[in-house]
Amino acid sequence: MTFLEEVKRRRTFAIISHPDAGKTTLTEKLLLYGGAIHLAGSVKSRKTQKYAVSDWMEIEKQRGISVTSSVLQFDYDGCRVNILDTPGHQDFSEDTYRTLMAADSAVMLIDVAKGVEAQTKKLFAVCKERGIPIFTFVNKIDHYGRNPFDLMEEIENSLGIRAVPMNWPVGINGEYQGIYDRATHTVDLFAKDETHGQKKLASTKESVDDPAFRELLGEEVHQSLIDDIELLDIAGDAFDFDRVRAGELTPMFFGSAMTNFGVKPFLEKFLELAPAPADRKALEETVSASSEDFSAFV
Repeated sequence: MTFLEEVKRRRTFAIISHPDAGKTTLTEKLLLYGGAIHLAGSVKSRKTQKYAVSDWMEIEKQRGISVTSSVLQFDYDGCRVNILDTPGHQDFSEDTYRTLMAADSAVMLIDVAKGVEAQTKKLFAVCKERGIPIFTFVNKIDHYGRNPFDLMEEIENSLGIRAVPMNWPVGINGEYQGIYDRATHTVDLFAKDETHGQKKLASTKESVDDPAFRELLGEEVHQSLIDDIELLDIAGDAFDFDRVRAGELTPMFFGSAMTNFGVKPFLEKFLELAPAPADRKALEETVSASSEDFSAFV
């Protein structure tokens, strides 16, 4: 593999959010699905007795929070993935700001019940100022929360950016059964989590138009999904990566990091869309991402 090919397969991104939105948990589950670990730990591991990989300091294990940034790497589907797990608490935000200098994109985590929170706004502003493309993951949809359309509106009103859902939760609020993929018109139906999120979650992929699938979901849930899809297609934004790069649009995903619900669909789509390393401005010149000489950064 040439140096340029190696650069192009890199996906380096930071996960940002308000405290307790689930950054470290999502990081752990991405490692699980990426094959870097075979059994996922927990931020607060009373049930599993296994801590998250990125929470390596004793204080992080005791408090259940991240106090320093961690870099974790794995290979998946031809990509070399570098995850920057950053502290969410404002007391450690300077570490997060420094870490964002190395990110080519950011995943903004939003709690489905709490929506856009104070620290999320601050970190979003830093990413936008630095021209970092932002992807949104709505987390904890295994619990009751806000309507997805209301969250889209809040993101626009609070952050000044439009959201384009790449997938959509299927089912009743708080009891979602699967994730609808807008590009393939298929639904991943997820099995019940019996392992406290330690192992991969089994799923069955079906066409949204399959009569057997309609019967499995129930007429009411199926019709609600069809209505939501129609509304998104008519009134929603189309995906445009130029607008994503310009900070005008954020691709939006839904899932639950704790139960692994929707994690694999997010990982695969994100790696397909996320940018490879780009040229960086240094003090005296712009350094090409394909250059092996990084002396301009010294």
